[in-house]
Amino acid sequence: MNIALFSPNQNPYSETFIQAHKQYLRDQVFYYYGTGNTIQLEGFDRLVPWYRSLWYRLVTKLFKKPTHYLRDAQLRYSLRMHRIDAVLVEYGNHAYHLRSLLQGCNNPVVVHFHGYDASVKAILERCHNYRDVFELATTVVAVSKVMQQQLLVLGCPKEKLLYNVYGPRSEFESIEPDFKEPQFVSIGRFADKKAPYYPILAFRKVLETHPKAKLLMAGDGILLNTCKNLVKHLNLESSVTFLGVVDASETRDLLTHSVALVQHSITANNGDMEGTPLAILEASAAGLPVLATKHAGIPDVVVHGETGWLCEEHDVAAMANYMLWTLEHIEEAKQMGAKGKTLVQDQFNLKRHIDVLQNTLEKATKS
Repeated sequence: MNIALFSPNQNPYSETFIQAHKQYLRDQVFYYYGTGNTIQLEGFDRLVPWYRSLWYRLVTKLFKKPTHYLRDAQLRYSLRMHRIDAVLVEYGNHAYHLRSLLQGCNNPVVVHFHGYDASVKAILERCHNYRDVFELATTVVAVSKVMQQQLLVLGCPKEKLLYNVYGPRSEFESIEPDFKEPQFVSIGRFADKKAPYYPILAFRKVLETHPKAKLLMAGDGILLNTCKNLVKHLNLESSVTFLGVVDASETRDLLTHSVALVQHSITANNGDMEGTPLAILEASAAGLPVLATKHAGIPDVVVHGETGWLCEEHDVAAMANYMLWTLEHIEEAKQMGAKGKTLVQDQFNLKRHIDVLQNTLEKATKS
């Protein structure tokens, strides 16, 4: 089976779940990335031979074709040339922008939602609540139970909807946290829905009784400078460290030497929500307890009081208390982490996620 994988961006650091699809799906994957008329096929200089491109451009100009005609014509030729059997589109809004192509490509289409694409109000309005996407899709994938319900409310037929949580890469399961340092770690983009300022405010209370504690924050984003200014204002510069973007190896090292992952996700004012944060699954796979919020798919993969602690969104005091509890109950925190590792290995491993997606694509081609 040949699979065409469409993504709006090429290999962004925060989209490791898409890279997992590209790497671990068992069949040949052709990776189309970009938006509008800038879509490219990874590993190829051009989508179509130069003479084909020239012909399509002439037709577009002479017959005053719509702007998407040139893109669609080239992509359809490319799909035929590579004998594509199934199409996997990452993000619902990307599928919406490609709908004219998808409606005419005669391939089964699986649309994979991830988070903001199922929740941001302006995107839902621009995409007309995905009516066209639901109609053209063979299967629609949701990564959390909350998202699954959101898509049902928008009108996705129940028989097309598939719940399939991400899975962390297997190397995270080999981590053995040492729990030696009073160190918390936060890993993720500095975005509105991540609310990275809340862990900082919670951590300030921790320092009142544990002045040697550390908070390491990895990632980049629009709120990074705001958080740096907050740390400076609170005189926490010796206790809070900003690491920037970290790779998989650095992430594993951070999880090895921390006592918990902290993430205070919230629903942003524009409606933006998480799917199921992969950083949380990676931390649980590593054997760390997770301190997070009752938000989106987080309660699907973190069992409150067993594999971590979950507070309400915006409840900084509760998060601070859970951070304090972790430092003062290290043995219990180790047990929480061990339970989280077992849970991820049994129910949320990457092999299971990929197998479900693989079977979905195979079933779509047969039907």
